[in-house]
Amino acid sequence: MPALIAAAAGGLYFYLTRPTTLVVAVAPKGGSEPALLRAYADALAVSKAAIRLRLVFYGGVRESAEALRDGKADLAVVRPDVLMPRNGLTLAVLREQATLVVSPQQSGIDGFSALAGKRLGILAPRKADHELVRNLVKRYGLTLGDDVPGGPVPSGTVALVPVEEADLGRALSDGRIAAVILLTTPTSPAARRLVGIVRDADATAAVTMFGASHVASTLARMPRLQAITVPAGLYDGAPLLPAEDIQTVGASYRLMARATLSRSVAAEVTQHLFEMRAALAEATPAADDVTHPTYDTTVGATSARLPIHPGAIDYYEREQESFIERYESWIYLVAIFGGGLGSVAAWFRQRVGRIRRERIEVATLRLLEIRSNARGETDRAKLDAMAGETDDLAASIARHAMRRAAEPHTLAAAALSVDAARSTVTRRLGRHGETGIVTDDVRSEPVHPKNGEVG
Repeated sequence: MPALIAAAAGGLYFYLTRPTTLVVAVAPKGGSEPALLRAYADALAVSKAAIRLRLVFYGGVRESAEALRDGKADLAVVRPDVLMPRNGLTLAVLREQATLVVSPQQSGIDGFSALAGKRLGILAPRKADHELVRNLVKRYGLTLGDDVPGGPVPSGTVALVPVEEADLGRALSDGRIAAVILLTTPTSPAARRLVGIVRDADATAAVTMFGASHVASTLARMPRLQAITVPAGLYDGAPLLPAEDIQTVGASYRLMARATLSRSVAAEVTQHLFEMRAALAEATPAADDVTHPTYDTTVGATSARLPIHPGAIDYYEREQESFIERYESWIYLVAIFGGGLGSVAAWFRQRVGRIRRERIEVATLRLLEIRSNARGETDRAKLDAMAGETDDLAASIARHAMRRAAEPHTLAAAALSVDAARSTVTRRLGRHGETGIVTDDVRSEPVHPKNGEVG
């Protein structure tokens, strides 16, 4: 029994202390997220954390979101405006992609409406980015054209022109594009480089920068986007740009978990990501862009259009479960199971003892019956048989007493019964011997229990 309890305790310890491995759907190909999550997975393994990650790579964020939705992954990189999995809850924002239009001041473009009839450059075009730009210009009554031929652009159309970063300055100077739309993290080195290229393309080194206006109404129409503020003076130069804060909208790349992931595991994933962020930044600059999702109240966080996982909220609000709280149910089960095993063991011991005691009691009753029958018996053959049975019963009682400790009063009664039966049979045999002469009573040497043995 102790061995069984020790084995059960060892199995439970192994189960509770082994690392939890989570499958992560990673995308997009060519983005910064694969390198970030690879560095995160390596850091967890090196630190021997209780959480481990197994990365599965996908070409785009639509595919990674589908993997989470279909139960093929525990975590996934998700861009909500592309596909929001119905079972996805946010742990952290990996990066925010603001929508900014930057143009040389000489172009005279100061808002989305002024893009009508103009060619708008876009870098590293993705289908999702095209769709976002299309929806934004549509808000101003314009149509986005992806393949507008050379020559004048129709007045109600914005022609979207893919350009490479190396060709951006020349495209602006030559008039092939009038402005460039940036869908990137505002604080990234790439954003700073691009703003500098646009500044150099203007004769006076002056730049016009704006975002999507009417942020609240835009988010009401496109709830999978989020509000982003570009702080004044973020970009170097003379003067610093922008002159004042720019309120705009943008997409976000989020690390999401399935809704059924336990709160404690979700909290650990979130905690390790932020605690290791400085170390991860040494492996990839993308770690500096990781931030927490904004929310006002816990209720608002769990009921928002882009809800946050309760486990992540536990970490953000420093309300993570303790070891006892996390494994409370297991502890109760072990206590109940252990108590049940103890009760079974006690019942088993009691049952075995009862069976052993019953065997001795049955033998004792039979000895008393032999004594009673022998007192009136005159047949020598029957008396010999009674004498033999008495010896057999005495031996049986002795064997039981030697295997297991028996109650003293039970053994004492059995010993007295052996003595009484043997004495009575011996007297009857002496009184009815072959000579027919009645002999004196012969008593056997009394048998007394000593040290748990039966004589």
